[in-house]
Amino acid sequence: MNPNDMIDDIEWQQLIQTVGEQFSDLTIKRGFQYYKQGFVHPIKMTDTLIEALVEGSEDYRVALKLDRLSESHCTCPVKSHCKHMIAVLLDHVSKQGRFVHAIVNAHATAMLKQPAKTISQNSAVSEQRGEAANALQEKASKIPSLSIAEWHGLFKLCITPLEFSNPNSQYAKKAIAAIYAVKPSLSPVMEQLYDLHAHLFMIIKLVKPAQHSVHSNNTYMGYHTQVAADELQEAMRHIFESGLDITTEPELWPRVTKTLTYLRRQMLTEPKNFSYLSEAYDQLWLKWIHPNLKDTGMYTEEIGKLQSAEEELGDTLSKLPWMLAQSRIYFLMAEDEQAWSWLKTADKASIIPPSYLISYLETLSAAGEWSRLQEWLVHIGPMLTSHRKGLFHDYMEYWTTAVQQLPQSEEQMWETLAGMLPYSKDIYEETLLSYGKWQQWMDIQLSTGKEPLEFRVSVLQPIEKNAPELLLPFYHQAVERYILLKNRSSYKAAVKLLKRLSKLYKKMKQEERWEQFITVFASRHSRLRALQEELRKGKLII
Repeated sequence: MNPNDMIDDIEWQQLIQTVGEQFSDLTIKRGFQYYKQGFVHPIKMTDTLIEALVEGSEDYRVALKLDRLSESHCTCPVKSHCKHMIAVLLDHVSKQGRFVHAIVNAHATAMLKQPAKTISQNSAVSEQRGEAANALQEKASKIPSLSIAEWHGLFKLCITPLEFSNPNSQYAKKAIAAIYAVKPSLSPVMEQLYDLHAHLFMIIKLVKPAQHSVHSNNTYMGYHTQVAADELQEAMRHIFESGLDITTEPELWPRVTKTLTYLRRQMLTEPKNFSYLSEAYDQLWLKWIHPNLKDTGMYTEEIGKLQSAEEELGDTLSKLPWMLAQSRIYFLMAEDEQAWSWLKTADKASIIPPSYLISYLETLSAAGEWSRLQEWLVHIGPMLTSHRKGLFHDYMEYWTTAVQQLPQSEEQMWETLAGMLPYSKDIYEETLLSYGKWQQWMDIQLSTGKEPLEFRVSVLQPIEKNAPELLLPFYHQAVERYILLKNRSSYKAAVKLLKRLSKLYKKMKQEERWEQFITVFASRHSRLRALQEELRKGKLII
């Protein structure tokens, strides 16, 4: 930057004063947010005129006159003295090395320089605040008769004082507390709906700004914001988990269906990196709606609305939640072929959250639908191969339950696990052991060259107790591999296994066979002095 274009100290102080007098504190703070997020893109600058493009709901062009701010203009609906102008100004002064917070606090500074308010003025302000609080409380008293949109409008008013707080866990807790503070006494079902919408409102406030702040399908949420969203999601899970006894207040069923309509729209436009709203939609069906339905009419209607959404929303449609929602509705209708079809399509398009896949099994197990559980286990298994192996333990618990209820399904379990190899290797081997399939387990270890010392003693103990003869080739082959390495460490490992072999032969009452083996073994490797030393230390030879 040309040094001649720099703002001198007198001009700087005059600029701060002018901003404080001409712009509201709210406009300045909003402009600061735009500047901080990097939405300002300078185009041209002369001595006193700055032209720039500012991102918003649209791209707005700003012409900022530094010497006559009142004559500046913007292409946004406000046209003048707007947040976009402040954002451009902050970008400019920061490049000049000036302290941007002097501009950010300009309005507050200007207020301090004004003559002190009279007692009557202060009283008037307090009175206005009291009137606003009373108006808010009066509106809140009408909650049972307000629409869902009006509820959310009320929530917005409740959290207005927190508008410029950092979107973190503390902010979310304060916001929920503010929303609860105006809640009047409500009936049980109405209170559940109010609680749900309060959390939905805050989840959307955290998630949707990320969607609109950049012109991209990929969105980013800061760590602290994500922690806040995760906590809200967990709270919603508890709200859903308690169920909804609509039979006590059947007149509120229309409000449940309107909640579904609202949540469906939000879920179908959720940023693709997130699944907060799609999980809420899923839980709404599983925990609240499905248990209260007696016929299939609402399911069919929902499928129709989901399918029409593809054309209605176009490019804004979030494909994965859309596909999973249709799978879930068909599942609840017990039309499993259709449910599997949508689930497999979704699996090809993106990574399905593993907890979502397991939820199908959880629902069927809880309902005691064992035949369907068996079929879903077969279809779900291959979709889990892209996830961490820890999830397989949850999956296998449902297989165990299915086999207990339907013993004939065991053969299909083995076929499914074998078909999922190599991803299912660990859980497949664990299951072989738990089912006492010692020979099959040992065949795998021998074919893959697995080392016996890699296993905990507790893993091999059942085989040693029930089929000790299977461990003989496993140990003998490993001993020979260790000897070929010809180093002290490998000799120690070989001796450790030889001690186990000695116990095995004794357990099998074949001590004579052992004595023959160890004599020949020691003689065959008599030139390996280090090995001979380790054998003596292990008291295997004299």
